[in-house]
Amino acid sequence: MRTARFTLDPAFTVGTVDPRLFGSFVEHLGRCVYTGVFEPGHPTADADGIRGDVLDLVRELGVTAVRYPGGNFVSGYRWEDSVGPAEERPRRLDLAWRSTETNRFGLSEYISFLRKIGPQAEPMMALNLGTRGVAEALQLQEYANHPGGTALSDLRVQHGDKDPFGIRLWCLGNEMDGPWQTGHKTAAEYGRIAAETARAMRQIDPGVQLVACGSSGRSMPTFAEWEATVLQETYDLVDHISLHAYYEPLDGDVDSFLASAVDMETFIEDVVATCDHVGARLKSPKKINLSFDEWNVWYMSRTQEQVSALDWPEAPRLLEDNYSVMDAVVLGSLLIALLRHADRVTVACLAQLVNVIAPIMTEPGGPAWRQTTFFPFAQASKYGRGQVLDVRVDSPTYDTEKYGEADLLHATAVRGEDGTVTVFAVNRSRTEPLPLDVALNGLGPTSVVEHSVLADADPDARNTLADPERVVPHTAEGTTLDGGRLTAVLEPLSWNVIRLA
Repeated sequence: MRTARFTLDPAFTVGTVDPRLFGSFVEHLGRCVYTGVFEPGHPTADADGIRGDVLDLVRELGVTAVRYPGGNFVSGYRWEDSVGPAEERPRRLDLAWRSTETNRFGLSEYISFLRKIGPQAEPMMALNLGTRGVAEALQLQEYANHPGGTALSDLRVQHGDKDPFGIRLWCLGNEMDGPWQTGHKTAAEYGRIAAETARAMRQIDPGVQLVACGSSGRSMPTFAEWEATVLQETYDLVDHISLHAYYEPLDGDVDSFLASAVDMETFIEDVVATCDHVGARLKSPKKINLSFDEWNVWYMSRTQEQVSALDWPEAPRLLEDNYSVMDAVVLGSLLIALLRHADRVTVACLAQLVNVIAPIMTEPGGPAWRQTTFFPFAQASKYGRGQVLDVRVDSPTYDTEKYGEADLLHATAVRGEDGTVTVFAVNRSRTEPLPLDVALNGLGPTSVVEHSVLADADPDARNTLADPERVVPHTAEGTTLDGGRLTAVLEPLSWNVIRLA
């Protein structure tokens, strides 16, 4: 096997990682909320019904911004239903997931959950621009953020929340380009209501940070045209435009699945090009950043059948994908793709946090445990802070049906404020180890602190309720840093974190 190579130099950087790149997503979907983060009566639950075992894992995961309450759910969401005494809140039909929403977990509980995670957990609130509009968005903003002295802010105080919630980051709707979305709109229709909402919200608080809906995926027939039309209306009013992408092996095409990040990077670069084209046309010096606020491995082909069979249950078991080692390696590669574009991707949300295509699983009344995908995210969040170095690999390649020739090595590197360097690398080969040679020019590290690997002789190995620690990272042997040259061997189908100091 030919050696894969690249050079690291502090003079060549991509950008600084925004902590929000390690965000996640809590939607009222399946068991993400109920028996996920919220289960009154659970042995570990606190007085507010938040599961302590889940809180511990969320902190370990290193989650920052948490998007809420949807997702498709938000286009039928009435924020008023989710405030006040829980026993008085109405039950509603959720059209998005054919479920019954009890509203026992609402806005106050969401903010309380974030505060319990810690100060790094920032609210990212989605607004219903599907079945509602400008007036309701302003009402929610006043209720959540105004200190007091008005009808809605005083109502929040009356409900027991004296301090404002301080929500800075708002999504102007969700996937409004999708025909599946309640209140689906054309780009022109959505662009207009998004602009009106943004303009009005800035009258209350000029410092709000707003995310306009981009395409629900790169394969959408309106992709790029949608972004251009929406930004023509909203360019000077918003800060971000959203991207959503999910990946799974279709028709047994594992080789293409392993190269999913090729598509993600192309998607990012296409949206950046579209944003900058609109900015040039408007003669604006402003740059629109990207909010990749839904991304994951998701076996979506199974979902429609699951949802259509539902008859309005409460918190059904939906989208509870059990992830393999191969899935975790792909998720690690997607994280690398996000880091490689940290100059423009400044928000990203792994969808979702608990039970629903999630890194954390729970059983009602029982334990919580880490899926295989937990580990790449937790390591990237812990060690991927600082300056992303420009990595251009010289790698052996392989052929894929969807993406043509793809590199076997997918990699990036982050230099911390303390001068440490962390290399994140994936070997996409299912059968062969991959020798790695990295030249460090003008960088301070002189030793390998750790080479952590997630891989297994069985690429289908998984963590389950019966065997929750079947897959965990292990330490690689033989990795060296000598004379400014890092050498390692990456196991077949592996996610690697090499820390240098």
